[in-house]
Amino acid sequence: MKTNPTLTVRRSEERGHANHGWLDSHHTFSFADYYDPAHMAFRSLRVINDDRIAPQGGFPSHPHRDMEIFSYVLDGQLAHQDSMGNKRVLNPGEIQLMSAGKGVLHSEFNPSAKDWTHMLQIWIMPRQRQLEPGYTEWKPAPGTENDPKVLVISPDGRDNSATIHQDADIYRVKLAPGQSITHELPEGRGLWLHVARGTAKVADVDLNGGDAISSETAGTYTIAAGAEPLEALLFDIG
Repeated sequence: MKTNPTLTVRRSEERGHANHGWLDSHHTFSFADYYDPAHMAFRSLRVINDDRIAPQGGFPSHPHRDMEIFSYVLDGQLAHQDSMGNKRVLNPGEIQLMSAGKGVLHSEFNPSAKDWTHMLQIWIMPRQRQLEPGYTEWKPAPGTENDPKVLVISPDGRDNSATIHQDADIYRVKLAPGQSITHELPEGRGLWLHVARGTAKVADVDLNGGDAISSETAGTYTIAAGAEPLEALLFDIG
């Protein structure tokens, strides 16, 4: 494989893996029983769990604090409920973001009796501790479901994005085979691209579903879909 000195590659098969029957999960960073000191976090990005949840399976009510937690549904549905009174069923392409702050309880379940749910759950460390808990979400505006690059999470909620308590802009990337987008990374920031599914090429690096690349070198990055349609999350983190 060709290498690019500005890019660090995290391959899907190198991730941590846990199969609990009702939950089949791959961990990009150290999580639960998976511990790798070389893969603890990237800047404030602490967790990317690639979860497949069996029909009627899920996480009973459990506590979190001092973490920004968001879920992105790829297939199936996810039923979310929390101690702030939020109750929501997410569909593919939708995001909900919970700011755990001082402390919150939530549960997440696959409501289907026959279909698996495929989702990404991502944790980002907040800019400060002991914030008031909060909830925000994003879903594509009608007609924009397949836009190539859409801001879905930001610190200021611009462009109808969900709001996060961290200096992080997060984009949903969705490309047809051969299509490409660019991203300008300013000085002093970090870029992480997680391929949710499909194939991609960044510089001379080929990526498949579950793979990721990161960089802390300022410049213009071109992300191109390969032979398969690409769905990915792009993190621009201060």
